Amino acid sequence: MNVIIPLAGFGTRLRPHTYSKPKPLINVAGKPVLGHILDRLIHQDLQEVVFVVGYLGDQIAQYVKSTYPAIKGHYVEQKELNGQAPAILLARELVQGPTVIVFVDTLADADMTHLSRENSDGVIYVKEVEDPRRFGVVKVDEQGYITNFIEKPADTSNRQAVIGMYYVKEILSLMSACSELIERMLKTRDEYFLADAFNLMIEKGAKLRPQTVDVWLDCGKAETVLETNRYLLEHGHDNSALWQNDGRVIIPPVHIHPSAKIERSVIGPYATIAEGCQIVDSVVSDSVVDAGAYVTHHVLANSLIGRDAVLLGRPWRFNVGDSSVVGFDAD
Repeated sequence: MNVIIPLAGFGTRLRPHTYSKPKPLINVAGKPVLGHILDRLIHQDLQEVVFVVGYLGDQIAQYVKSTYPAIKGHYVEQKELNGQAPAILLARELVQGPTVIVFVDTLADADMTHLSRENSDGVIYVKEVEDPRRFGVVKVDEQGYITNFIEKPADTSNRQAVIGMYYVKEILSLMSACSELIERMLKTRDEYFLADAFNLMIEKGAKLRPQTVDVWLDCGKAETVLETNRYLLEHGHDNSALWQNDGRVIIPPVHIHPSAKIERSVIGPYATIAEGCQIVDSVVSDSVVDAGAYVTHHVLANSLIGRDAVLLGRPWRFNVGDSSVVGFDAD
């Protein structure tokens, strides 16, 4: 099986972190988002993996080569950010046959064990949502096949939101649809969307079916990164048992890199502390602290702290009388 992973975007919703690091390398629950995706794919008898990179793409290549040396990766650059379909076309000389496409904004518990026996022309992974109007959705006929992709529908009659993960039995058929899309200049919001290419495939008789996932995690903006961090820590990435010792209090679930130094601090719940961090006289919960950061005399919650950042606080001194109230505005 081949895999195409488009990750050329600037990650503007995660700035300032993505000024110096591509969005797929944002740390959640002990490893980059891209690492969690590759972990889910690594057991699928991979043949070729094409990474469609852009801004800071050299960091993507360095990470994959050093952490997943067994993956046969190719790196192609999307210089013009004009949509998903052109990104897929960049892999046309590198892959053919059965292919999975995974966008790195999201993590999902997608079941791929059946794909080698799949009878349809493609599988579109979806999640039922309460309000589909801010998503792309699929419309399905009585036989269970997709009849149409709809971007940001006006009503809530179709609730199966497309999560950004797809399987096609023959990638060249999708490539052909992407080429036609561009030749005919069929754009949505001034971009060439993959959903429109799939609609062209359906018009030509392709049978695509939806596959529902139970878990769909977003890593596109700060608040959803923290939500994803919480979920992953609760589901297999907690290593708090390794960190019970004097001088610190660990409240699970957490993920703390073995090289981190924790002194006289409370860590957790839902904290990720990356390699080389130093946390001193502080409380860190529901936060991600990236590699090499130094935090002292701080209370952190709902926070993303970047690589090598330094947060220097100080202990507060109070002389508070009876029935007093002392508070600090979080904003």
